[in-house]
Parts: sequence; structure tokens; C-alpha cells
Amino acid sequence: MAPPVVHSLRDQIREHILEGIVNGRWQPGERIVERRIAAELLVSQTPVREALRELESLRLIESAPNKGVRVRELTAADLKESYPVRAGLEQVAAELAADALAGDVSALEAEVAALRVADRAGDSEAQARHTVAFHRAIVRAAGNAVLLHTWESLGIEVWTALSIRWLSPQPRAHAEDHAEIVRAFERRDPKIGELLRTHVLSCAPRV
Repeated sequence: MAPPVVHSLRDQIREHILEGIVNGRWQPGERIVERRIAAELLVSQTPVREALRELESLRLIESAPNKGVRVRELTAADLKESYPVRAGLEQVAAELAADALAGDVSALEAEVAALRVADRAGDSEAQARHTVAFHRAIVRAAGNAVLLHTWESLGIEVWTALSIRWLSPQPRAHAEDHAEIVRAFERRDPKIGELLRTHVLSCAPRV
């Protein structure tokens, strides 16, 4: 059994702030006050500052002299920028993972099953979580640490959640699109990489 993943204090604070942005605690344009977060979490301001710096590198927040840190006023164009990069990475991942996943798609099937439940409930938070978990399983199956690190560095989870939450006013089902990808892996579709690339690009926000 794999050892449990131990997250640093900075990582935990970053996830706390990310969750607040995604679930609407901090709205676009709203200020995030470093000392308030530190007091709330009973930590010093140093790891909070480090977490905010990471989120700024993901372009989710912005800072300005004498104005503090605020959630960026993100547009559809902002959210769309990462999708071509992500699509290229996942095309490579699918091609590298094809043999491994052809023999065992259980991890993907579990996420599709969870997506069906989320679709029926109209639960956008669960849709985002299981969509990202599905794609992460493909990238991990590629067995390439550099590829996984690069994919993770794009902030896929939060961008997906924000796209679904902010830019998809009409409910949309996600399970069947992902089930088709599973079937393509099972039948060893030689165009699996292109199929996944097209799928990712189709999910990009419309500008």
C-alpha cells in the first residue's frame, strides 16, 4: 500500500484559499486579507504569503502596491488559454498510457460512475472533481513524471472548477463523453491521443 501523501502547511493553506475561490467565498475582484487567513487558520502569515504567491503564479489572484491581494476578474478568454497546452499534454499522455489502460480501465470507470451520479444531481462541484480525477488517471498511467508535473502545474483542477461554475450556466452531462474515452482505450483505438486532444479542446470555454 502506498504511503499517505503528506502536504506541507503551505499546500494546505493554498488548498483552503483555492476552495474559497471556487465555492464563491471570495468573489472576483474581492480582496483576500493575509492576516485574516492566518488568524482563521491559527498560523503565521509567512506560509499564507507563500500560498498566495503560488496562486498568483497560476493567475488566479493579483497583487498591487497599496492595494493588497485580490481575486482576478477572470474572463472566458483567461480560462481558455490553458486548454491548448493541456490538450497537447493529454494527447501525449494518452498515447503513452494506451497499453496500460487497455488492460485495466477500472480507475477510469470509477470516475465515470461518479460522474453519472454528479450529472443526475446537477452537482457542478462533483462534476469538476471527478472530471479532473479522470484526466489525472490518464496522465498518471503514462508513467512520465515530467509530464505529470507539467500537467499539474497548469492548475487543472481549479481552472476546470471555475469553468464549470462561472461559465456554464446551463447544466451539462459529463459522464458519457468520458465513457467514450474509456471505450476507446479498451478497443486500443490507434487515434486515442487525437481523440483525447479533441475532447479537451471541446471543453474550453467559448469566447
